[in-house]
Amino acid sequence: MQRAGTVEDVAQNVAVVRCPDDDHPEIGTPLLDENLETVGRVVDVFGPVDRPFLAVSPGDDARLASLLGDVLYYRDS
Repeated sequence: MQRAGTVEDVAQNVAVVRCPDDDHPEIGTPLLDENLETVGRVVDVFGPVDRPFLAVSPGDDARLASLLGDVLYYRDS
């Protein structure tokens, strides 16, 4: 498991996740919460190269507001 980053904002049905460094998941990668449940998929990578942001589209069961401040993860490929 790799740490994707922390959910810093929620806007327009998308969670914004800040990566801890320049290593980040690719677009389309599912992101998991601490219980290893899928909360959504990466739909965009933007911002500075050394610590980018991820735009995450939620899964059907995910409640975005409850993810604020949570750390999300992804599986090594």
